[in-house]
Amino acid sequence: MQPQSKPWNSVPFRLCSALIVLSTFFVITNPTASADQPPTRPNLLLLLSDDHSYPFLSTYGNSSVRTPVLDQLAAEGMKFHRCFTGAPQCVPSRACLMTGKSAIAARMTRFSAPLPRSEVSFPELLRSEAGYFTGICGRSFHLDGASNSSPTLRQIYEKHDLKSFDDRVDFLNTCADDDVPNQINSFLDLKPADKPFFLWASFSDPHHPWKAEPDLRPDPASLLLPPHWPDLPELRQQLADYFAEINRLDRTIGKVLEVLKQREVLDNTLIVFCGDNGAALPHGKGSLYDPGSNVPLLMRWPGVIKPGSESHALISGEDLAPTLLAAAQVPALPEMTGLNQLPLLKGEPHTPRKFVFVERGSHGSRAPVRVDITSAGFDLGRAVRSERYKLIYNCTPWVPYSPVDSAGDPGWKAMQTANLTSQLPDALQNTYFRTPRPVYELYDLQTDPSELNNLSGQAELAPVEKELREALTEKMILDVDYLPLPALLEDPQNTPSSAGPKRRKSGK
Repeated sequence: MQPQSKPWNSVPFRLCSALIVLSTFFVITNPTASADQPPTRPNLLLLLSDDHSYPFLSTYGNSSVRTPVLDQLAAEGMKFHRCFTGAPQCVPSRACLMTGKSAIAARMTRFSAPLPRSEVSFPELLRSEAGYFTGICGRSFHLDGASNSSPTLRQIYEKHDLKSFDDRVDFLNTCADDDVPNQINSFLDLKPADKPFFLWASFSDPHHPWKAEPDLRPDPASLLLPPHWPDLPELRQQLADYFAEINRLDRTIGKVLEVLKQREVLDNTLIVFCGDNGAALPHGKGSLYDPGSNVPLLMRWPGVIKPGSESHALISGEDLAPTLLAAAQVPALPEMTGLNQLPLLKGEPHTPRKFVFVERGSHGSRAPVRVDITSAGFDLGRAVRSERYKLIYNCTPWVPYSPVDSAGDPGWKAMQTANLTSQLPDALQNTYFRTPRPVYELYDLQTDPSELNNLSGQAELAPVEKELREALTEKMILDVDYLPLPALLEDPQNTPSSAGPKRRKSGK
């Protein structure tokens, strides 16, 4: 509970706060406002769900979930349809969000790695350059490494002072989801009255395992399944469990927003809701298909973001840091490769992204001593996506596909059984059970949004594949990627692969 003696409860303070908000709105919206009166820096709140694929919010039209709180957040701000995290896994994707660069460039593709102290996170810039009071609470933020997994690692971390986040922010407290509202109250109690704040609140929901209350669980028979999932009873049951976690997440975030409202900071806060990576289900978390990294993204900023707006522009996880820094009037670091999307938020002219890039690295901390269908954690790959096309580059194609975190669950086991008994459609058999997997996969997302029909090597798409391979090559070189570069295609007009199909089409 909020202490009654705090100065922010006083009538003069509330009146002063209201005047500040009004003057901020005037300066932002009135082009004749004096240049000597810069707008007040907004508070910044990042709400990060865990293993949450797009489009699993009801605001996106998905009737299998009930998310009225997040729907309202979208109605009062902007919702994004094409936000892609930098990786389909929690550690590297969060490193990307915090540094404004790829996990490769930030040296964070090893799952158990701590963020190097030489890598500057954007909350540190907010604190040093704009006086923000900064904090992290909720589920593990995953960027201080895995020192607790063994005594040897603990000793190494202590010897080299590798855990750094106590030094990077003013407030650091991991906790269960239902304690996040309390932690936010504690954070605001500690915040100096004259400072804006940045707070990153992470949630476990809807991370596996799924154990939400039964009343939040939809009827499995009512679910709408995309083409990349077979219609099996076991998978429907798991999806119902997963969707219940999303419904519970929405309820928790409602309590968080109520705290902001009670503390009278809701309307001077830029709120960002985002997923860290996709669902721990086939085609999702750990894979380079869209459901692995395409996540919900909502932003609300009264007086700046037009209510009810939405965007289909490509957004990368690399873009979050420079965008929030720009909102706080703090320059991004030169090494940040993300794009400042503030003009998009304001409805101003902007240059959209042509590509987003996603990296897949080792998952977990175990060495790849076994390569079988139950332990496919060591899988290395890269992807580049344009508005219409996706290229996947598999660097360990001999590793069989296996869904991260749910390979032992009934849904995947049922899919394995269906494959062994030839009950899966050919497209699903090729996608999930072909070994070795193709080194290159190319998808037309306009005609094949579930990424089931690999078009790599087709002559008519040779120019598209050439462009994507070259874009991925450039990204890998600039990020000092350790993987071998993809093979570059020659001029499509001169390749044998393009001549063959043309002769067949002409009947010669």
